[in-house]
Amino acid sequence: MTTFLDGDLTTIALCWRLERRDGVTIGLTTHDRDLMIGGLLHRAAPGMTPSAIERSEGLDPDTMDVAGALTSGAIGEDDLIAGRWDGARVALFAVDWTDPAASVALGEGTIGAVETRDGGFTAELRGAAAALDRPVVEATSPECRAELGDQRCRIAMAGRRRMARIVSGDDTTIVIDSAEPVANAYGNGLLRWLGGTNGGCESAIAVSAGVTLTLTAPPPFVADAGTMIELIEGCDKSFATCRHRFDNVSNFRGEPFLPGIDLLTRYPGG
Repeated sequence: MTTFLDGDLTTIALCWRLERRDGVTIGLTTHDRDLMIGGLLHRAAPGMTPSAIERSEGLDPDTMDVAGALTSGAIGEDDLIAGRWDGARVALFAVDWTDPAASVALGEGTIGAVETRDGGFTAELRGAAAALDRPVVEATSPECRAELGDQRCRIAMAGRRRMARIVSGDDTTIVIDSAEPVANAYGNGLLRWLGGTNGGCESAIAVSAGVTLTLTAPPPFVADAGTMIELIEGCDKSFATCRHRFDNVSNFRGEPFLPGIDLLTRYPGG
């Protein structure tokens, strides 16, 4: 229903629907009153302004910036810094605020780079065409290119996810209340924060030893003792680990025995 665009453009409001990866969904609008659209209440946020929307006939990725003030309780500076909005799906559309059922889609995509400055923020919105920037085919590698547990790896992850609690945390070192099942089980794995100030965030694990985890980077906020976390086993993607630890050589997605460029530099007796 786009007939409202044929008349005087005096009842148009811009709206955003934002869906985070953890399932949190909010709606915002430039109208001075809240609007109920598609069963979701879009809160009035006049400070939210989109940049000019550009569309091209070629295959260049369409991008757009959304700027706003950090005045909404739904989008806080701490959440932006912690990365809770990274990769969130955003849909931008225009509605007739006298009849919210009438709407026109203006663009959608995922949130990319986020900047905070002077009490406000700017978020880059990457369109669907941005996926064309990815490589078309994979390059050969001695290590596996699959992710542990995905459709190509096929390792069942049901028994490789465990709950634990934080005993203590200091920068990138975390001590938990239960030991790992095998040596370096969580190395190259993932830690999901289920509570505390880091709730909803994820941290990559570099290496694990017993009850000690070493993260690749400090968590967004201090790790509070007693916080519940989920630990997901990792894999170093080597052929030896795939064979001895997971017994999954048939699904190994690498070429460990393929001669590399160094073969050209070899010489007799070298």
